[in-house]
Amino acid sequence: MAIMPLLEIPLRVFKTGLPGSGPFVQHLTLWVGFLGAALAAREGRLLALATGSYLPAGRIRITAGVFSALVSSAIATVLCRASLALVLAERAAGDVLAAGVPVWVAQLVLPLSFGLIALRLAWRAPGGATGRAIAGLGILAGLAIGQFPELLVSRPAWPGLAVILLATALGGPLFALLGGVALLFFLRDGVPIASVPVETYRLAVSPTLAAIPLFTLSGFLLSEGRASERLLRVFRALFGWIPGGTAVVCALVCAFFTAFTGGSGVTILALGALLYQALQRESYSERFSLGLLTAGGSLGLLFPPALPLILYGIVARIPIEDLFLGGLVPGLLLVALVAAWGLREGIVGRAPRTAFVWREVRAALWGGKWELLLPVIVLAAIFGGFATIVEASALTVLYTFITQCFVQRDLSVRRDLPRVFHQCVVLVGGVLVVLGTAMGLSSYLVDAQVPTQLVEWTQTHVHSPIMFLLGLNLFLLVVGCLMDIFSAIVVVVPLIVPIGRAFGVDPVHLGIIFIANLELGYLTPPVGLNLFLASYRFERPLLVVARAALPMLAILGFGVLLITYVPWLTTGLLRLLGRG
Repeated sequence: MAIMPLLEIPLRVFKTGLPGSGPFVQHLTLWVGFLGAALAAREGRLLALATGSYLPAGRIRITAGVFSALVSSAIATVLCRASLALVLAERAAGDVLAAGVPVWVAQLVLPLSFGLIALRLAWRAPGGATGRAIAGLGILAGLAIGQFPELLVSRPAWPGLAVILLATALGGPLFALLGGVALLFFLRDGVPIASVPVETYRLAVSPTLAAIPLFTLSGFLLSEGRASERLLRVFRALFGWIPGGTAVVCALVCAFFTAFTGGSGVTILALGALLYQALQRESYSERFSLGLLTAGGSLGLLFPPALPLILYGIVARIPIEDLFLGGLVPGLLLVALVAAWGLREGIVGRAPRTAFVWREVRAALWGGKWELLLPVIVLAAIFGGFATIVEASALTVLYTFITQCFVQRDLSVRRDLPRVFHQCVVLVGGVLVVLGTAMGLSSYLVDAQVPTQLVEWTQTHVHSPIMFLLGLNLFLLVVGCLMDIFSAIVVVVPLIVPIGRAFGVDPVHLGIIFIANLELGYLTPPVGLNLFLASYRFERPLLVVARAALPMLAILGFGVLLITYVPWLTTGLLRLLGRG
């Protein structure tokens, strides 16, 4: 996936290209993503709501686990059967991918992966052999539904919907919620069940989607080495002399890594221990340290090449480069607000400072020069017109691979690289299977004219763009604490883009509002994702972490309101560069 786009860059100079490069890279994304989803199912790392963790341990939790496994395995089985129908239809059509490779061969990964996921969900059910046997009945139920879909035609959807929602609340994976709801409504309307995998396939082979796994791999290469230590030294040498300098440094390091790793999870899990120790050594309170790092995990989502910006551009069909530019000033604003709170904490708590020494600054900059050059290379390649988004992501992989394995020698090609690949593929797979099924649900909502109805309802009852944006903020806050940012983009963006257009909201501004609100949702109790990740990483009770994050929630909430109601923060740079 990385080599083929890299070859395209020099070949473009000779006004030629690599035959079949685009289609092959797109379908490799499909294979990597869905085999990664099967690996995620094997390891119990499919994305799910954390609400199941509230259940008391013992028989109640086991029963809930068996029930959610039964329902989820049934949905995965129906998706497997639906994907097989897609493959058979494509085989009959006889379309060719490139170099004589049939399209149906490339699509085989869909039924294979959904079948493996169904088996793994049943096998991992709690309660021993009895629990597995009960969960295995879901596979039989899924086979029956796939064989006789006409049984659900014109039937009421609410019983099935209630079962799916309950299974999700009890810990079932998110792909089962989104895919199950989509299947339920398509079957009720008599639409072929292949409609869901058709949309899954359409998203997976999007020309720019390959940038997501490639940028994610670059982030993993950085986080698995000692890049975080070098960057911590750089920022501490530059900013450690100001009050709260270490807190400011932690915010900057978190923002840098989140921009390249693609989400809060990797930043909190990979850097949490290092940064927490740095704060504790300088006598910052535990409550402040927990709150800062819990919030810091999502600070970089507005900076290029953050993956939510790329996905939003794909779904909303607006230039990704415009989103990169539009997110710069709002992203800096949020980092500045968190840094200001850190400065205040440093003054009140009289935290020690690090003296500004030119010799240390020069040494730190020299030691971290390869990591500091990375964003410059990415942005220069994209905005200089030398590379597309996918080619820039492949260039990033090559750069981080060379610098971390051969220049800095933090990673061993033989010992560490397979582990890094594995971790990256599992994360990408867990996300992509959710995105694929979310596309099926979005397709149904569009077919049912839900966006059109929402536009009409909003224009009838909401007469001010200001009130629309306020309502959007509240709605996205709820969405952000219930759904991961990627599935929220795929499901919700098609609904709000027409409304934003009707109220004259700039499409790039709407995108930055959307992602900033979801970033805030990560901190919103009771089920904000960052709260659970921080609770797990720092081994603190969830309520303790939630309480510690409240000041950051308020600070970032103020920042989101500024981003929402001061549009030039987003559009000013675009207009200055003639892109607005």
